[in-house]
Amino acid sequence: MQLNKLADQVIEVGKTAGAFIREQYFLFNEKNVEVKSLNNLVSFVDITAEKMIVEELKTVFPEAAFLTEEKTIEESKSEWLWIIDPLDGTTNFIHGIPTFAVSIGLIHKGKMKLGVVYEIMRNECFSAYEGNQSQLNGQPIGVSERKTLADSLIATGFPYEKFDFIPQYLKTLSHLMQNTRGIRRIGSAAVDLSYTACGRFDGFFEYNLNPWDVAAGAFIVQQAGGQLSCFSGSDNFIFGREILAGNGLINRELLQVIQQNNSTSTNAIGTNS
Repeated sequence: MQLNKLADQVIEVGKTAGAFIREQYFLFNEKNVEVKSLNNLVSFVDITAEKMIVEELKTVFPEAAFLTEEKTIEESKSEWLWIIDPLDGTTNFIHGIPTFAVSIGLIHKGKMKLGVVYEIMRNECFSAYEGNQSQLNGQPIGVSERKTLADSLIATGFPYEKFDFIPQYLKTLSHLMQNTRGIRRIGSAAVDLSYTACGRFDGFFEYNLNPWDVAAGAFIVQQAGGQLSCFSGSDNFIFGREILAGNGLINRELLQVIQQNNSTSTNAIGTNS
């Protein structure tokens, strides 16, 4: 398996799906939206893009199984697993906010091997494969070097269907508002993680996430020199429903803030749109 060549192919798959999504962005009618669950939206754009990605990846690497957000293909077992979000930031897309991405990750025996996040409207493609530094449009990237929360810009996501932990979560936000340069909520975990990987954000945390929200972006952070964990400090951040990512220098301080304010419990139930 030549991961560098596979990464190039996956980048092209992501860009092809992204071109379709970009075209639909200018044509989209909100009447085409369906509600999967409370505030969890989907459209034919998500579904069509996912089918496009799956069909292309079947050709690129037929041995691999799939875990996808829209479940356009049945799950099967394999040592290799594609984890796909065809449109991370669906709510942004539907409301005309131009921040959303294609996210494609590849796992082998539970270990990440490759990740691609294509932020469509900015034409920025973040990518990484095992043994190589993360890249943005073919150029190496790395996490920031800021050492304290006081000097940092932090990203997060807001819960929209599991509201049990809002009081605790607001305590964390209150602390960060007063002790950082600011907090940003973009609306796409894949983009948040990619921006952390290239140093635009110094850290990112969120709960109620699924594997397809974070798999590719988390690996890109890792290969850019960053650190990741669950809020407990464990390394089950892909399947653990919560994630903390950062440059490594501020992770301990940010984790302490989250734990002190009891932002959430492990395995909080929910999804990211």
